[in-house]
Amino acid sequence: LHLLEGMITPSGLHFERSHSGIPDIDPDQHRLVIHGLVKRPLSFTVEALSRYPMQSRIAFLECAGNSQALNAPQAQPLDVTAIHGLLGCSEWTGVRLATLLDEAGVDPAARWVIAEGADAASMSRSIPLAKAMDDALVCLYQNGERVRPSNGYPMRLLLPGFEGNMNVKWLRRLKLTADPAMTKDETSRYTILLKNEKAWQFVFPIEVKSLITRPSPGLALKGPGFYEISGLAWSGSGSIRQVEVSADGGRSWAPAALQGPILPKAPVRFRAAWQWNGGAAVLQSRATDDTGMVQPTRTQFADQRGLRGVFHYNAIASWRIDEKGEASNVYA
Repeated sequence: LHLLEGMITPSGLHFERSHSGIPDIDPDQHRLVIHGLVKRPLSFTVEALSRYPMQSRIAFLECAGNSQALNAPQAQPLDVTAIHGLLGCSEWTGVRLATLLDEAGVDPAARWVIAEGADAASMSRSIPLAKAMDDALVCLYQNGERVRPSNGYPMRLLLPGFEGNMNVKWLRRLKLTADPAMTKDETSRYTILLKNEKAWQFVFPIEVKSLITRPSPGLALKGPGFYEISGLAWSGSGSIRQVEVSADGGRSWAPAALQGPILPKAPVRFRAAWQWNGGAAVLQSRATDDTGMVQPTRTQFADQRGLRGVFHYNAIASWRIDEKGEASNVYA
């Protein structure tokens, strides 16, 4: 992430996360089945789906466990990729899931869609029907080319703004039900552990978040002078409205410029001018989305949730710049 510009992640650099490896799927034999609480169960080949009207949208994908290294009691000597690298943004192209569900005929009793992948783990999640009928896509293309095997070939689900695990790869089955399935991937995992021994379940959207990609560890400053602070901000609940940048560990803030296009559920590149005097500094960014949600400090995050969990960490991140211009991960 620290070596990229703009907002789009090249397909070959998009992060990959799987629970049981990448399946070797013959696209001619692959089928997507829609069944359960529908009037007409349907089965689609890849070729059949390719005949449907398609839509494209730019959207981020973020693993729910991204940035979990910042839960550690002491700041670890890690860089952007090691801490925050499970984030990518692509132009996704496919068929609206609502189109396929309308064709199947949704039973009025249906409230959930159980999505299942064709990997060895049969990775599956319960998805609110309202989301499926809103902006969900069955994607065949990523950045203009076929979705790559590591990201779900020959077809994957896209749920813009929802945690990455819900965007089921190698999609093979959609079952409409009245209740969630309570699969292993939404009970023993992908719940948010709180400090009071309880856990939040079915927390779907990624909360507002940002990070500075430049300067950052591995990108040393070459001496005092003018630099541009640059980074990414995103929210699973909408669009980024504002990003502020601090060079003194959050004691003072200044607005950053947002680089268009500013799209819902997509990252925004922000930029801020900075005159470095050669002394120690602590760089931070703080994002606000159009719902009014503000990125919390690490203390605020810990007060609400504790630091025992691994999912949905979105607190403000900090880089310390030393007198040599080297950046390191710190808590501030």
